[in-house]
Amino acid sequence: MKEKVEHIFDEKKKKEVHLTDAYTDLFITEGDIKEVNHEHEILKIDNAFKPRKSQDRPIKCNDVFSLNKKKKKIVLTKGIAGIGKTISVHKFILDWTEGKANQDIDFVFLLPLRKMNCIKDKEISLHEILQRCNPELQGLETLKINKIYSNKLAFIFDGLDESRLTLDFDSGMVTSVEERSSVDGLFASLVNGTLLPSALVWVTSRPAAANQIPPEYVGLFTEVRGFTDQQKEEYFRKRIKDETQASRIISHIKKSRSLYIMCYIPVFCWITATVLQHFSTGNNAEDINTTLTEMYIHFLLIQMNMKSQKCDRKTERERTKLLDSNKTTILKLARLAFEELKKENIVFSEEDLKACGIDVSEDFESTGMLTEIFQQEAGLHEMKVFCFVHLSVQEFLAAVHVFLCYLNKNMEELQFFLKLHKTHKNIALHKLLKKAVKKVMQSQKGHLDLFLRFLLGISLETNQKLLRGLFTHTEDSKYSATDVTQYITEQLKSQDISPETSINMFYCLLELKDNSFNTEIQRYFRSSPGRSLSSSMCSLLAYILMMSEDVLDEFNLNMYETTWGGYMSLLPAVRCCRKAKQTGLVYLESLNVLRELIPTSPMIELDMSHNELQDSGVKLLSEGLKSPNCQLKILRLAGCTLTGQCCEFVASVLQSPNSRLIELDMSDNDLQDSGVKLLSDGLKSPDCQLKILRFEIH
Repeated sequence: MKEKVEHIFDEKKKKEVHLTDAYTDLFITEGDIKEVNHEHEILKIDNAFKPRKSQDRPIKCNDVFSLNKKKKKIVLTKGIAGIGKTISVHKFILDWTEGKANQDIDFVFLLPLRKMNCIKDKEISLHEILQRCNPELQGLETLKINKIYSNKLAFIFDGLDESRLTLDFDSGMVTSVEERSSVDGLFASLVNGTLLPSALVWVTSRPAAANQIPPEYVGLFTEVRGFTDQQKEEYFRKRIKDETQASRIISHIKKSRSLYIMCYIPVFCWITATVLQHFSTGNNAEDINTTLTEMYIHFLLIQMNMKSQKCDRKTERERTKLLDSNKTTILKLARLAFEELKKENIVFSEEDLKACGIDVSEDFESTGMLTEIFQQEAGLHEMKVFCFVHLSVQEFLAAVHVFLCYLNKNMEELQFFLKLHKTHKNIALHKLLKKAVKKVMQSQKGHLDLFLRFLLGISLETNQKLLRGLFTHTEDSKYSATDVTQYITEQLKSQDISPETSINMFYCLLELKDNSFNTEIQRYFRSSPGRSLSSSMCSLLAYILMMSEDVLDEFNLNMYETTWGGYMSLLPAVRCCRKAKQTGLVYLESLNVLRELIPTSPMIELDMSHNELQDSGVKLLSEGLKSPNCQLKILRLAGCTLTGQCCEFVASVLQSPNSRLIELDMSDNDLQDSGVKLLSDGLKSPDCQLKILRFEIH
């Protein structure tokens, strides 16, 4: 077991490194099982900056079983692709094998569900599965076998979303480890406790598949939310041993708000580190742009270069020659990526590869591609299973395939979008892209959302040129980019478009580098006042604003009908606006968030009127207002149930050499004479810049 989890492959050094040396803690919290059932996965990409609730206590991966206080209930962990679910499982197992944690557990069995796909239609017992996954169990006497199952056991099923099981928790339950059944029957029996009822069970899944587990069987529901800002930096410093280079790369990432936010996803940290570490050796990391498509193109180029390391290093200068030399392999992979994405498959058999003309030994094992963008694993029954190193790599290559089909006028491959006669060879680029947008907008699952962003990004001529070794020629993209942008903005004005689809369309505008993004997001926020938004939708709207480098003119949180959690999720958006209004919504917890956001925001006007801030709330705000980085010039605190006591904190702001306040409204508060006196003391300070002060004395 230890051998399965203790190493990870370092593609740069071409060797395995110990997991302990590479592992960075992740931010894991207890989640709400009620939120898992029906949400589109795009709504889960919101944790880069979601305000921490007081109950968001970090959970260590080693503690998941000890924190589950409900007997005969499982632990279910959700998280988007690449967020760190599998690495958390491996860290749990490694620490157990090394005697560092969970020593009350006698046996731990790791069962990656992707490996079960090849036997999903077979009748098999749990004991037979465990023997195939753990050869050391083979040949044991019955007495020893029975003794094993009488011990304290833990079963970890990793990747429910990667399985092709059809789960039924109402029939065909199994009660013995020797009893044969379907794999889904065995899994369901372990989850509901009819099989080995005292065993511990931990299941990990992407959000879209987590709802396959009925809530009544879940004792602890956790969510892997990726890296905090501190953990991002720790990751880069662990991965990049040269401290000077690490500091330079971290500094570059922080300069790009969108890049820095995306790095909350560990796999994106890995891709970013790979790209920037490569370019920083030539001191030209500053030249790397930061759209998602551009980052993945550079990642592909670097991986192709690593494959060709036996060649003279001068080939590194010629990306065209580099891509051309690997063209056949990449094209086969790209076709596989698209064919399987259409079927929503992320794990493939050798037969799937052969259908796309891929010979494992010829195309991969001889070239070294397997560990870089494509992986092979040992499945059950000595079958091999394959996958891309990350789902986003599959989606990127699928987009490469579609664009190549367009350039080569391969209409048959494009029928997925076009529905044209096969002899039609002259489809214009803008028409193809609009058809793709329409197709993705009609999808309810969101499995093509990221693919569309990559396809639109690749269509830009600047990105086509980066991939010139793959593409036989490039096409002028000015008209198509303008036309598709106009089409997307028209769709965004539709009243029928769902919030989830709107979010992905905003992402698409970012990939197209469209200047109308800021205008469209402003229009979206101002249209349909009073619209109802879920908490996750609020998070995504704030996330989109954060991803853009633009600054909003005004952000009014009162325009939306949502929960308290939704307002808290929207709060970080004040970091990217000049004027913010939030009335009747504020509590102590949100003031703590605002105190931290004000010094990092371009905001010059903040309206907090008619909130029950009280004096303690003003004290919290004053701490942010005295920051040397605070830009605020206008502050409105009318009707906030304030007394004269708060004026002490306001006066300290007015006296601060860092304060830029020129207008302050404290009307409709009971300040009394004592408060006015404190304010007058602040006004006398040589550092005070205030020109307008409004207040009343009752």
